Amino acid sequence: MGWTQLIRVIPNFPVPGVLFRDILPVMADPAGFQDCLGTLEAMVRPLNPNVLMAPEARGFLLAAPLADRLKTGVVPVRKPGKLPGPVLSQSYALEYGESRLEIEEGQELQGQRVVIVDDVLATGGTVVATAELAEQAGGVVVGFVFLIELAELGGRGRLAKRSAQVFSALLG
Repeated sequence: MGWTQLIRVIPNFPVPGVLFRDILPVMADPAGFQDCLGTLEAMVRPLNPNVLMAPEARGFLLAAPLADRLKTGVVPVRKPGKLPGPVLSQSYALEYGESRLEIEEGQELQGQRVVIVDDVLATGGTVVATAELAEQAGGVVVGFVFLIELAELGGRGRLAKRSAQVFSALLG
């Protein structure tokens, strides 16, 4: 069984009307997780990133082992109140509300090639906010990489306005 067969679909989570794609079963399966990481690595490696940025929480779980394979750094993008000291902050809209993301101020991203990694591309709000944080810190966003893209929610259209490449392993 391939890693895509391990994805669980949960209706009405986290709110009614949302069809949540759960990738945690992929990560729990050693062969499935290695296959999944290999798929992501094949998409990211040609972009020659210096650093991966990943919104919490599932983005972290993908970006950290991927960065190890690619020998890059990882910048975690957190929800408000999770980081000490001064932060850079960016507000954004979700398909089911509003939120804000933060990174620690002083990240050394000046001129660095940044690839943003996350599990799902839905409306694109989270990763657009992540890209704006990368740019505030001086990074150059060269790509966005996702396990799953929910094409009907239009996130790719929001990313098309940027000059970075967009890759998705699976349309869901």
